[in-house]
Amino acid sequence: MQLSGAIQKMQTHLNRGLAQYQLPIGDKLLNMNDLVGEKITLSFNHLIYCSHCGKKTNKSYAQGHCYPCSQKLASCDLCIMKPETCHHHLGTCREPQWGLDNCFSPHVVYLANSSGAKVGITRKRNTPSRWIDQGAVSALPILEVDTRLKSGVLEIALKSYINDKTNWRKMLKNETNQINLALIRDELLDKIQKTINFTDAHALNNEVVDINYPVVEYPSKIISLNFDKTSVVAGVLKGIKAQYLILDTGVLNIRKFSAYNITLTY
Repeated sequence: MQLSGAIQKMQTHLNRGLAQYQLPIGDKLLNMNDLVGEKITLSFNHLIYCSHCGKKTNKSYAQGHCYPCSQKLASCDLCIMKPETCHHHLGTCREPQWGLDNCFSPHVVYLANSSGAKVGITRKRNTPSRWIDQGAVSALPILEVDTRLKSGVLEIALKSYINDKTNWRKMLKNETNQINLALIRDELLDKIQKTINFTDAHALNNEVVDINYPVVEYPSKIISLNFDKTSVVAGVLKGIKAQYLILDTGVLNIRKFSAYNITLTY
């Protein structure tokens, strides 16, 4: 079977504790879980079309955009990566209505175990997909606020005591230890309550969400595969974790190549 078209980051959801993956390719959605254990080939057709305006671009910016769109879209602004720098209230948002729809909606601050304990934030409606995208084996929402800016301020406070990054190599090797996220939550909230005003934050008493991934074999050595260096990526699909395809020949970050036109053979 063959499918051709532009790809985007894999769509994810959780079904009875197992991460489910669908790859958008052209106008199709391919269930990638079904291909684990099979030989697949992904061929880059040397075409990239901006995922926003549809124009051809020689290089992808901000995960699938042409350069002009990467400079004008609010979703590509620096404050998306650093929410504590949100400037909507200053009247300088690139797209004020987009900001209202996306940054003035419920956000959660969470703890996750991906390559160790970390703190993160996401729109409430994006859970648990956000945790799957990071390769977390467990996650726990700890605080809820009504704006992205407030969640960023809380994350900054918590970063003084806990990491906010994922070691992607350890994550892909599944080098994670069991962690008591509820205990870490209690310790962290006790530490920051002296410096943070919780008037606008709602503490959550949720249960830990455990996440399993469709992987039959984790790699012992990480070899990154890259369409910008080689046009054809092929191998037996050993599993999927975060936004990575784990092949017996290396790992491919699908999100990195959003808007690339490929042909997938299986």
